[in-house]
Amino acid sequence: MSVALVTGASRGLGAVIARRLAADGLTVAVNYHSERTGAEKVVAEIRAEGGTAEAFGADVTDEGQVAALAARVAERLGPVEVLVVNATGPQPSVPVEELTWQDHLDQLLFFVKSPTLLVQAVLPGMRERGRGRVIQIGSDVVDRRLPGMSAYIAAKGAQHALAQTWARELGPYGITVNVVAPGWIPVERHAGVDEADYLAEVPLGRMGTPADVAAAVSFLASDGGAFVTGQRVTVNGGHT
Repeated sequence: MSVALVTGASRGLGAVIARRLAADGLTVAVNYHSERTGAEKVVAEIRAEGGTAEAFGADVTDEGQVAALAARVAERLGPVEVLVVNATGPQPSVPVEELTWQDHLDQLLFFVKSPTLLVQAVLPGMRERGRGRVIQIGSDVVDRRLPGMSAYIAAKGAQHALAQTWARELGPYGITVNVVAPGWIPVERHAGVDEADYLAEVPLGRMGTPADVAAAVSFLASDGGAFVTGQRVTVNGGHT
């Protein structure tokens, strides 16, 4: 049974992605940083549905912790064959006149450093098996170019470029690298936020759901997605 590692999977998109991959028959390593209770709840839900999962705590922006995470997952579940890079941090709006280099670093930490560390940690096992899936969770904000979000947008743009480059570099080893880029998909932290203005601009006439994003990840992780690499799959109902 293939092993999937989903980072930032204690809640939100990550939790739904983890549950979907488990339903697809994968063994899922549910990564969390500080929300252990949430991760254990996701694991319990997966097991209740007959799936296999285990929670693993780690800061996926820390080199030592990422290496240890990959080793622990391999020891307990097996080598990672599907890596879903989902963990994120705060995304404040900062006008350009107040923008600092630290603001950029805060975003690059999650969308350039973390993916690099994670891919490096699982790559030996993928190469040995001659198969692997790297799926990064991006954002359609790269196309929307919202004012005040330049640090976030720059880092997300870099994330996409990494995926395209790694797809070419790792393709000879049977490893695909793609980005799933959601639009605004309301999750727990958006409770009470008015959706009307955004919804009015979505051609398909509804808000996206975490399940929509998980379905795209599921496809790219499956045998059906074996010949898709270096792509950004935008899941936003045609908003951009």
